[in-house]
Amino acid sequence: MESMEARAVLKTARISPRKVKIVLDLIRGKDYELALATVKHTPKAASEYLEKLLKSAAANAENNHNMDKNNLYVAECFVCPGPIMKRIMPRAQGRAYRILKRTSHITVVLKERV
Repeated sequence: MESMEARAVLKTARISPRKVKIVLDLIRGKDYELALATVKHTPKAASEYLEKLLKSAAANAENNHNMDKNNLYVAECFVCPGPIMKRIMPRAQGRAYRILKRTSHITVVLKERV
């Protein structure tokens, strides 16, 4: 029997995937409560997005799949690059340098411990 999974996806978050990956590596495979505490006390910009995402995935697990919140763990979490916004920065002698404002698609999957 395949275990149920609850997922939450955040599309086009205005943060670089590289920055998100650092925090995702901290919570991968951990229990839900421990992952949430880790994210809350990690001083990174991605923590704000991930805290909300973890809570959303837990709510999906409880309300949509009738899973027990106390038995949840982070089964999968990954980040993919989203669309890149191109901006221009004026430089000396009439030149223009390109600035890439990167975005991320973040996915968190919670499963129930058996």
